[in-house]
Amino acid sequence: MAIKGTNFELPGQVSFYKGKVRDVYNIDNKLLVMVATDRISAFDVVLPKPIPYKGQVLNQLAAKFLASTQDILPNWILSVPDENVSIGKICEPFKVEMVIRGYLVGHAWRTYKSGERMLCGVKMPDGMIENQAFEHPIITPTTKASEGHDEDISREEIIEKGIVSEADYLKIEAFTRKIYQRGQEMAAERGLILVDTKYEFGKIGNEIYLMDEIHTPDSSRYFYAESYFENLKNGRPQQQLSKEFVREWLIANNFMGKEGQTVPEMSDEWVDTISNKYIELYEKVCGEQFVKADQSDVEKRIEDNILRAI
Repeated sequence: MAIKGTNFELPGQVSFYKGKVRDVYNIDNKLLVMVATDRISAFDVVLPKPIPYKGQVLNQLAAKFLASTQDILPNWILSVPDENVSIGKICEPFKVEMVIRGYLVGHAWRTYKSGERMLCGVKMPDGMIENQAFEHPIITPTTKASEGHDEDISREEIIEKGIVSEADYLKIEAFTRKIYQRGQEMAAERGLILVDTKYEFGKIGNEIYLMDEIHTPDSSRYFYAESYFENLKNGRPQQQLSKEFVREWLIANNFMGKEGQTVPEMSDEWVDTISNKYIELYEKVCGEQFVKADQSDVEKRIEDNILRAI
């Protein structure tokens, strides 16, 4: 049984927030309980059917990658009491997302192809082709919007507008580069290239923490290293690991989240295909066999494990 959502009344619960894919519980203004549901979103729209095991895939991948960067800076997670749950510290988030791009792809490529060479105050060199590596990864921050779409913003604007202090911004920029380098090294061990990704940071007192998930297929793009140079040389699309295949299916069915468009019907077979693809992603990115959690009474399992942990 896929997890479409939860609605627990937990001891000390102060508030509940339902994100696109996560249910977040504030406990005594001290802990965040984050439930990774099986909801899936694309083009800022939550699709009508949940995807079995998707939440488990993202939660376990995020926990693994956060643990692998603890020597660079602390992160928000304290425990992972259930396959779909992470419990951690409440941070005061910076109102920017730090997007780092090692390759000219996606939003950067669309900007470049239009003739623009500036992205978030960063100049991209002339003469590049799609999927080509930048000489050095570029950081292209976005605002973190409470409603609507995030917007591109430059380092200078962030500091000038006081969104983040200059001292803190320079720190999270340095952390972004270090974490991305670690992610690239881990991806290379799996025959992959970590193409681009995003990070969120926050503070507890004066200390900066890494928040949210990192290096998952929902927040990152991976290429297969083996075929990268051959595909680049011949102008062929790169073989990717991300949820891009879901977006492509939606586009093929005339849906891009625009007004008046209807989400296409998701057959059980297509839902199973997406689920199997996420499991395949996990095993390739993680290098471990995916073990499916018990789904017989999934909400009770999750609630029981949360109650034992808090």
